[in-house]
Amino acid sequence: MNAPDTTLLNRNDLTALVGEIERIEAIFGHWEENQRRVIEAYRQAIEDLQGEALRRLVRALKIDPAARAAMLDALQDEVVYAVLRHHNVVKPSLSERVEEALESIRPMLGSHGGNVELVRIEPPAIEIRFMGACDGCPASALTFYAGVKKAVESACPEITSIMQVKGLGGGAENLRFVSPFALDAEGSWHWACRLDDIPHGGVKTLEIAGTGVLMSRQGAIVTCFQNACAHFGMALDGGVVENGIITCPYHHFEYDLTSGECLTAPEVALQAHAVRVIGNRVEVRLSQ
Repeated sequence: MNAPDTTLLNRNDLTALVGEIERIEAIFGHWEENQRRVIEAYRQAIEDLQGEALRRLVRALKIDPAARAAMLDALQDEVVYAVLRHHNVVKPSLSERVEEALESIRPMLGSHGGNVELVRIEPPAIEIRFMGACDGCPASALTFYAGVKKAVESACPEITSIMQVKGLGGGAENLRFVSPFALDAEGSWHWACRLDDIPHGGVKTLEIAGTGVLMSRQGAIVTCFQNACAHFGMALDGGVVENGIITCPYHHFEYDLTSGECLTAPEVALQAHAVRVIGNRVEVRLSQ
């Protein structure tokens, strides 16, 4: 005779316990206001006592390296983690903070018939996937950086790379991307380079049809700009690139490499050229 599945038994017991708590809370909901205040004060006093006991226990365990390691292992249990989080004994996990950040952006995506899901966390990187109307939409590139990237990096500064994946099980190599700058552009597409020729978080300078351009790859977004500062037209390729921003090596004007916006003088911007990425092939359509 096989041994019982204790995991299943424990999960069933937990479900029953949660159901019992919800049933009792529903009863409280029909009580008079004064009665609810008394029970709420009682509940809060019990929780405060439990929280203080747990904090003292954790402080004691942290002293012993072996006990600390055992405690960290115990936190992998969803019930242990949930209770300690409820009492603010432990800080929210990275996965919880990432999910909260994505949840904050979902109403905006939902208003356009889309959604976003977390695919994988491998610090310092995560992978996300757009769904619904956001999947395959050229404008999703801007949505990705303006919304999701900002929300995640604000909540989780240890995440420095956010990749957008496509399809049911693919990765960045399956990317099919046309930059928003391409929507109204005219002219022929020119072969630029291979996608993996452009360094992640960096830039690559090229000459296409006699025009000097600056290619950038920030996460899943590839952009192309005229290799000329909007200030005095100086070449930018010697500038420092950090966190998606390039600084002109001559007069230190800063530009956002996802949009071309000048952060130093907002009234100017880099001249953008249309980009499309198909697999590992990058093509550019020069603007007039």
